[in-house]
Amino acid sequence: MKINFTLASILGLLSVVLGAFGAHALKELLSPEALSSFETGVRYMMYHSIIILFVNSYSGFTEKIKKKISLIFFIGILFFSGSIFAISTGSIMAKSIWFITPLGGIFLILGWLIMIFSFLKAKN
Repeated sequence: MKINFTLASILGLLSVVLGAFGAHALKELLSPEALSSFETGVRYMMYHSIIILFVNSYSGFTEKIKKKISLIFFIGILFFSGSIFAISTGSIMAKSIWFITPLGGIFLILGWLIMIFSFLKAKN
């Protein structure tokens, strides 16, 4: 689980860096709507980085479940937040990947659903 803790910590760090970048460097470059979208990507990245840390610390989940939930959240962060970062910063090519954002959202929802069912099945 060391890799999950490390990746979640890196994503948390990137959330802070990207949040500061958005608040300072992008503030003058992006429209208010694009900046708001960028901030949404940062928030969701941070929220799910924290939940990955929690999942991997919770003793009631098996290692298999921890890996599964973590992977699903990692994919969700990459697709959801990553596509929002690309689209909101105005990449012309990124406009064609709009469909990846809701796909990332589906992965995030799936991660939460698996976590709910895993809590219900946990022996602790």
